[in-house]
Order: sequence, then C-alpha cells, then structure tokens
Amino acid sequence: MRMLTPFLVTLMTASACAGTSLWANAGTSTVLTTSFDCARASAAVEKLICRTPQLKQMEIELTRLYRLALTDDQSVPPPDKVEIEQRFWVDARNQCSANADSKACTIRSYAERAYQLRQGSAIARTKDPSRLTDGPVAFRCAGLNALIAATYFNVEPRVVYLKWANASATLIQVTNDSATQYSGKDYRGTYSFWQNGSDALLQMPGSGQMSCTVEPAG
Repeated sequence: MRMLTPFLVTLMTASACAGTSLWANAGTSTVLTTSFDCARASAAVEKLICRTPQLKQMEIELTRLYRLALTDDQSVPPPDKVEIEQRFWVDARNQCSANADSKACTIRSYAERAYQLRQGSAIARTKDPSRLTDGPVAFRCAGLNALIAATYFNVEPRVVYLKWANASATLIQVTNDSATQYSGKDYRGTYSFWQNGSDALLQMPGSGQMSCTVEPAG
C-alpha cells in the first residue's frame, strides 16, 4: 500500500474540516467540496475562490481530478510526481493575489492545471457524471502547423483552455446566439474561439480567422 505523504494528509484533513468529505455519500448522491475549508481560509486567493461561484466550482472540480490522478498508476507523470507538482501548483496559484487581475490569473491557473491532469491521466478523463471538465480535444486549424488541444471547464461562465506548441490561451464564454463563443486576451492581444459541434473558428492576435475541425482520435 502506498503511504500517504504529508501533503495528501493535509488535503484530506482540510476536506474533513470543511464538514464533509470530498466524496461524501448522502443517500445516492455524491457531495463534492473544496480542498480547503472556506470558513478557515486565510490566503487571499482562497478567500477569492470561496466568494466567487465560478472559481469555487473550478476548485472543486480540480480537486476531483487531482484525487483521480493519484489513483492512476499509469498517469504521466506518476502519482508521486503528480503530488509534488500539485504542491508547487498551489504555491503558484496563491501568487495570483499579487496579480493586477487576480481573478483572471486564478482562472488561468485552474484551466492550465486541469489540462495537465486530464492530459496525463486516463482515469481523470473518465466520464464521471459529476465532472465539470472535458477534453483535451484536438483541433486541426487551417494555416497552423500544430494541433490545438482544447480543455473545457463547464462552469458559469464556461472556460476553454487552448494549448498548442509552446503557447496557450485561456478564454471565457461570451454571449452568441449561433455558436459557443469564447474570448480572451493576453500580452499578445485578443483571441476568439467559436465552436459549433466538431467545427470551430479561431482568431489569434494579428491573424485572420482560421477554420478548425476536430482531429479524429487515434
């Protein structure tokens, strides 16, 4: 049996302090919660998460993905490295409190980490009815050599994390009556991603719209 490291013990203790376990049975339902006790949150980013419904749902979902990845002996990296990475990720996430837009920084942090956990673990990608994430889904876009991996956070508003080559972008859903549209910006400029089923349009800073289609699995 693999011994629990101090970080995992701390995570489980925090869940217990919250008054419910991460997977607490209530009849036939499953109750999910944050990895830390919101009533005792001290870090500025934890307080932001607890008072922001979108971020709180992202935190609950990421905790679920992380716990699943720890059970996956085939994960890349392996579970012990996943745990180490998570510790460093928490420290980096907490640094978002120093960012000019701490909420946007925190959303990016969760979106990127969800991509990493789902990319590395088949168990984390299982079709759990309680899941709030999907992907990564590969898109091939005309005029772009690299495939784009899209990972979705089905919170309100929705978030999509796009990863290609050595670049990435985190976009937030905006109102559009004809398609699912996401928009976001970074130091390079503004991005837009419109999706309708397996077809999509992507616009990056300084370029025109690119037509994209889902790449067949395998």
